[in-house]
Amino acid sequence: MKSCEDLMNQSRHIDKVMRRQSSEQILNNRLRLRTSIDCVRWLAYQSCSFRGHDEGPTSKNPGNFREMVKLLASYNDKVAATVLEKAPHNAKYISPIIQKEILHVIASKVRRKIREDIGDSKFCILVDEARDESKREQMALVLRFVDKMGFLQERFFDIVSVENTCSSTLKKELSNIFSHHALNVENLRGQGYDGASNMRGEWNGLQALFLKDCPYAYYVHCFAHRLQLALVAASREVILVHQFFSKLDLIVNIVGASCKRNGELITAQQAEISRLISIDELGTSSGANQIGNLQRAGNTRWGSHFSSVCSLIKMFSATGTVLQNIVTDGANYSQRGDADSAYTTMTSFQFIFILLLMKEIMGVTDVLCQALQQRSQDILNAMHLVSTTKHLLQKLRDSGWDTFLRDVNSFCESNEVEMPDMNSAYKVGRGKSIHQPRDTNITIEHHFHFDIFLNTIDTQLKELNCRFNEQTLELLTLSSALDPSDSYKSFKVDDICTLVDKYYPADFTEQERMLLKFQLNHYHLDMTKHEDLCHLSTLTALCEGLTSTKKASVYFLVDRLIRLILLLPVSTATTERAFSVMKLTKTRLRNKMNDEFLGDCMLLHTEREIADTFSTDSIIDEFYSLKHRKAQL
Repeated sequence: MKSCEDLMNQSRHIDKVMRRQSSEQILNNRLRLRTSIDCVRWLAYQSCSFRGHDEGPTSKNPGNFREMVKLLASYNDKVAATVLEKAPHNAKYISPIIQKEILHVIASKVRRKIREDIGDSKFCILVDEARDESKREQMALVLRFVDKMGFLQERFFDIVSVENTCSSTLKKELSNIFSHHALNVENLRGQGYDGASNMRGEWNGLQALFLKDCPYAYYVHCFAHRLQLALVAASREVILVHQFFSKLDLIVNIVGASCKRNGELITAQQAEISRLISIDELGTSSGANQIGNLQRAGNTRWGSHFSSVCSLIKMFSATGTVLQNIVTDGANYSQRGDADSAYTTMTSFQFIFILLLMKEIMGVTDVLCQALQQRSQDILNAMHLVSTTKHLLQKLRDSGWDTFLRDVNSFCESNEVEMPDMNSAYKVGRGKSIHQPRDTNITIEHHFHFDIFLNTIDTQLKELNCRFNEQTLELLTLSSALDPSDSYKSFKVDDICTLVDKYYPADFTEQERMLLKFQLNHYHLDMTKHEDLCHLSTLTALCEGLTSTKKASVYFLVDRLIRLILLLPVSTATTERAFSVMKLTKTRLRNKMNDEFLGDCMLLHTEREIADTFSTDSIIDEFYSLKHRKAQL
């Protein structure tokens, strides 16, 4: 009778029971894998290590990944009931191989998304190389393109280990990446590298090799690198300025040589800030009067020189106090002598004069330097910033002397530094020096005005004009005709048509080139009267505006040309950021990670906004289809 009742109850049939157990097991497997995916994502976003030194059951620190799984389990009873020791042996999803597979699945989806955004449109490459922690040469690739919404994008795509930095080796690796992701080299319309010979060489450089495959892949030397070369060359050209930076490094090294001296610097700053507040020369508000340390100038980043100068100006009095303490209480004669020499140098009028002068000059150039570090900067706007920088330096040269001299006098008075009589005769030192004025019958003011102030600014302007002499580059000159600033003041139909005929003939048919002239006339009248498009200032904003207002479909030829111009690279700052991520990821303790794992970690850290768009279920499905799995998902 009991057997008959069981037979009549279909829910007790063996196939139904097995199916119910299988469904529950699949849900548990997906929950377990979902937990591992969340852990992998977070660790990759933060460039944290995955594994620990000892991942055994008795380990007190089994690594970030397992610790994060435990943390998630502590907040969710369902997760706690399915992960780690409570998971079946064939579906734990916590092994290092599984972690790398999950990471690679997400990274592959990110690369596919970037490739889909590019589609069949034109693109530009930004390439740079650097040495990683394990002394291997790594080449970073960034793709620059305009997406369907008209936004200019620069996306980190991959990093590849290369045997050497020969141009042929770099091209071979880049061609392999293009082939693997179905990127047609004929769609290449721009190349952005630094000024190294293997990159910019006219005959055998990387840019020349790609030009053989695609004659319209125009090369532009990185603007940020050019600015760096210009500023370094200018500082070395004027000997007194070069000596100033050497002395500045000496002061920073002496004051920052030990924790004790840094502590004395902080104490001196606190005392100085309290004194200035007590006499109402400093205000008090949230975030004001921050205490810091002297900044050290780096050889490869000119912005660090500006930070070093500004930090010494801010902490001038406190730095002098520390140096005087070392002169009095130094451990040996060497420390006392170096500190006395540094204090004498720092409190000289010439040092203060050049200190404030470099603050003025580098304050102007730092705006350009910071702008060139931005992602998706268009080349016409960059040229405007270069022109503005030159103009401000010229203005400082022509009419800034009196104001600057008053600032120097005020600084000397506030820091009790003796001011020379500017009208007295300038006395040269003993012996002959090539940087001393030839005419010895001059005043001190003449020496500082002409031999230092004007000479330094002129050298700076000369280097900027030499490094950024784009007037000779016809491509950029003609491209400026599309500039929307000042209500399309630079708009010239003939220049735009010449630009298409000479530099982009492969992107327009003969019939389209004939139609372009008529379309440009309508375009100009429409843009100058359109309330949303008449006051734009950059080519990037114009491209976005044309797409958002649906004008891109009306003036499709103009839109196509604007997108081509936007592909011309400005700087390789995005590749430099990629190398910064590489230093965070591949550290001294993680110097044996393979190239694929490194590239996947860097990609998720850099392009996390894309990785965030993928649902966990889609990642699980792709992970399951990657290869045969024993457990169902």
